[in-house]
Amino acid sequence: MNCCCSHSQSAGRFFSFFARRYRKRFEKNGFEPSQRQLLAGLEQAGYRGAAVLEIGSGVGHLHQTLLEQGASSAVGIDLSTKMNDEARQWAEERRLSDRTRYFDEDFMVLANELEIADLTILDKVVCCYPDAEGLVKQSLKKTRRVYALTYPRNRWYVRFAMGTMALLMLLVRSDFRPYVHDPILIEQWIVNNGYIKQYEATTFIWLTQVYVKLPNVTQEQS
Repeated sequence: MNCCCSHSQSAGRFFSFFARRYRKRFEKNGFEPSQRQLLAGLEQAGYRGAAVLEIGSGVGHLHQTLLEQGASSAVGIDLSTKMNDEARQWAEERRLSDRTRYFDEDFMVLANELEIADLTILDKVVCCYPDAEGLVKQSLKKTRRVYALTYPRNRWYVRFAMGTMALLMLLVRSDFRPYVHDPILIEQWIVNNGYIKQYEATTFIWLTQVYVKLPNVTQEQS
């Protein structure tokens, strides 16, 4: 088993433990501040009528809300089967089952089978993946127009918190690790694929960015 496969399986088990709790938190409190920022950025970029791809889709609250507000369809991909179980149930309750599809898989394994979406979302996903460059570039290839993501700020206190969490994962013998990837590199990868940053906002921990693809620009193939 390679390290990425082992990491993905461990991440799926880790987040499955919190699936029911995540849904209850959303039902009680709604979106957290960084997600409200993400929605504000998507509102500026425009998502009405869009086919949405959400990588690391969790219990589905984000893309299902976009569907209720005018997006056309959504594909959710998550490593956690239990997260997807909650998302499917919630979609049924919200009468969105006919416009949603869910995959219990690593996006990097599944990517070649997916259709291109108008809008791609990675909400707190880049920090859960060791190969940030591969994840960003591959997900850009599956994006037609809008690319939105939230990931950790590169600050000492964030790196300390992530390092502490990584140590705890090591102590419990989990292969899952959180990461603080360089925002400068992430922005470079996206811009080099023909996108312009339209929106940016921060919380104490999170950096949210929304990019829109420039017209008549071909993405990198590397």
